[in-house]
Amino acid sequence: MKTVHNIKKLFYRRKELRNNSTSEEILLWLKLKNSQLGFKFRRQHSIGGYVVDFYCPSKKLVVEIDGKEHSKKENQEYDKIRSDYFAGLDISVLRFTNIEINTNIEGVVKRILNFSPPCGGGVLRPKSERGGDL
Repeated sequence: MKTVHNIKKLFYRRKELRNNSTSEEILLWLKLKNSQLGFKFRRQHSIGGYVVDFYCPSKKLVVEIDGKEHSKKENQEYDKIRSDYFAGLDISVLRFTNIEINTNIEGVVKRILNFSPPCGGGVLRPKSERGGDL
């Protein structure tokens, strides 16, 4: 089987992203690292040609933090292509906004902790895009 996780050609890009994390990525990483939720998470993990913010192999879960640039139409289309690729690998995606991370980190952590993957992978959008809670 072809390797899709942490391919060598993205090694330096992953390292660069880890060394230049946003404040929101750092805040969430402090809650996820060292298996604090009972699951191992990887930071700036690559899957195929994409680098994701966080990945939990046992849950087959990608966690992405979206800044305001993700509200642009072209970025939303790119995010959909990425999410569809992950769904094809039975990997689900949880997306949170910077605002959610900064104002409700415990709620974000609770949603990650309680996440149960749908059949065939899927994507769960930030509350601001859903129009309410799940």
